Amino acid sequence: MPNVKNFFEYHPSQLLRGNSWSEGSLEAHIYPVFFPVMLTVLMALPPPDPQFVLRGTSAPVHTLHFSCGGPEPNIPLLFSGSENGFIHVWNLKTHRVDRALDGHGRKSVYCVETMGGKDRLLSQGRDQRICLWDLAEGRTSVTDSVFTEHVGFCRCSLLKVAQGRWLMAMAARSLEEVQILELPSKTSVCTLKPEVGAKLGMPMCLKLWQVYKTHELVNAGISDITLRPDKKILATAGWDHRIRIFGWKKLKPLAVLDYHTATVHCVSFSDHSTPRDRLLAAGSRDQRISVWSIYAQT
Repeated sequence: MPNVKNFFEYHPSQLLRGNSWSEGSLEAHIYPVFFPVMLTVLMALPPPDPQFVLRGTSAPVHTLHFSCGGPEPNIPLLFSGSENGFIHVWNLKTHRVDRALDGHGRKSVYCVETMGGKDRLLSQGRDQRICLWDLAEGRTSVTDSVFTEHVGFCRCSLLKVAQGRWLMAMAARSLEEVQILELPSKTSVCTLKPEVGAKLGMPMCLKLWQVYKTHELVNAGISDITLRPDKKILATAGWDHRIRIFGWKKLKPLAVLDYHTATVHCVSFSDHSTPRDRLLAAGSRDQRISVWSIYAQT
């Protein structure tokens, strides 16, 4: 007798016709048989939508900074700096602008950061000035400023060294140098210069922090990088309009957030004390600020 198994070497839904055999008084026929086939398609889950989107800057957004860590009933805020020179103070409960600050002569603002609380703000603009703001009790005044003499887009960087004292790194007048100042006294601490003969070019990005490790990212064209305060999640702002999320320990890619229609200039994690309230904000050339709740419990 032929081996019946040979008839089913191919897909079980194949139609088999006219196959029969006999041996003595035993005769067998094979008739068409249809087997239902279940196909399971495994597809990647689509990226989430923003939790909400802030509109109304009337210009591309270049920098973002959260101030959400205070106890209740403090209102969580998001500061944004735009190409038209305005700093908007967003109320994250109403999703509206509480105040608009104008201190850079309508020149692009590309760095904002609070100093020890939401009542003291530092901002940097294309007018070559770094401004210190007093926002307490509704005030909106510039109390001091530093003239940078640098014409590029390199953001300054702050590092708190003691209560009420910070170190600030900024690109110096010479194209290849970095100057370190102590604030609020504005005392020069040192100037970092390249080695003799080295041609490093103009500084494009500065960050005062302790080096933990280095890693080369695959996707070129990154405008900004931010690390969540708990040092678990890293986010990048891409020239390709996307926000990418990585695990910090191994820099494993976790998600790609695709919402914006133009270059993403900046990303910032909130400093909420409660993990479930954590937010990620991204500002883009498309004049929108997308706000995300992602990996909040991680």
